[in-house]
Amino acid sequence: MALTPDVTHDDERLEDLVDVAHRIRQAIESVIEGKSDVVRMTLTVLLAEGHLLIEDVPGVGKTMLAKALARSIDSSAHRVQFTPDLLPSDITGVSAYNQQTHEFEFKPGPVFANIVVGDEINRASPKTQSALLECMEEHQVTVDAITYPLEAPFMVIATQNPIEMEGTYPLPEAQRDRFTAKIAMGYPEPGAELDMLDHHGAAQPLDKLEPVATTAEVRSLIRAVRQVYVSQPVKRYAIDLVTSTRNSPDLRLGASPRATLHLIRAARAHAAMTGRDYVIPDDLQELAGQVLSHRLLPSLEAQGQRRHPEQVMADLVRRVPVPDSK
Repeated sequence: MALTPDVTHDDERLEDLVDVAHRIRQAIESVIEGKSDVVRMTLTVLLAEGHLLIEDVPGVGKTMLAKALARSIDSSAHRVQFTPDLLPSDITGVSAYNQQTHEFEFKPGPVFANIVVGDEINRASPKTQSALLECMEEHQVTVDAITYPLEAPFMVIATQNPIEMEGTYPLPEAQRDRFTAKIAMGYPEPGAELDMLDHHGAAQPLDKLEPVATTAEVRSLIRAVRQVYVSQPVKRYAIDLVTSTRNSPDLRLGASPRATLHLIRAARAHAAMTGRDYVIPDDLQELAGQVLSHRLLPSLEAQGQRRHPEQVMADLVRRVPVPDSK
């Protein structure tokens, strides 16, 4: 079976997607210096209807990236500062009694936004972190047995400090599994850091950032991404990659079926942003490390050898046979 479709989708629609995605990337990169790969992955997760986890040391621009994305697509954005005393209701909202109407009224929490920035998510307790589980998976919030839908697009961008830092809690496995991908910002190159001093020293770049797309356009892009063709061999290749994590002796917890779905969704978005209306194995290989690694738990032997899940995943990608393109 061929990896490419027999019938292509609307070329004009795909061109529009590439054009809008390019404008959003340029807008974000005007604020985030020298991190084009990070910006591209962030936009890939948005178009894949997913959520992003950014892990790195303080001060490298994690929160700035999330704010730049929200402002560039003219969407609503709320920021939640996670702290040890934060309660689940502080995120989802609460029903309050109205003295005038003598009825309970729902007061929406900060999760009711297109882009929700969870700053330092691993400084809150696991109970509070789990308040995002329903929001991220089902795009809804249930409070006092009443369900409230969340407006699309909906994306959680959570930042966390490395777990070795003081005052942090590891994210529960169920929480990590709901993030489509995990990335690291990394320190900027000297040239990019010099540009940052020039641009950020006198003014705040976010104040000058104008929206280059609307939420309606983003919803249209997401619908276009859903139509990107994935052949049966490529689907089987995605399953083989995920299955290899479950059988690896270096891992005591492999990737879930949800991870397979997230990998295919991200591959569709990645292909569309390059102007293709079909997914190829290269898309899966490029994304596997960022989409799968954060879901994996190394075995005790791998921990003793200081083999991180990212290293194990890279080895698996090299070993799993790639489907024939014929």
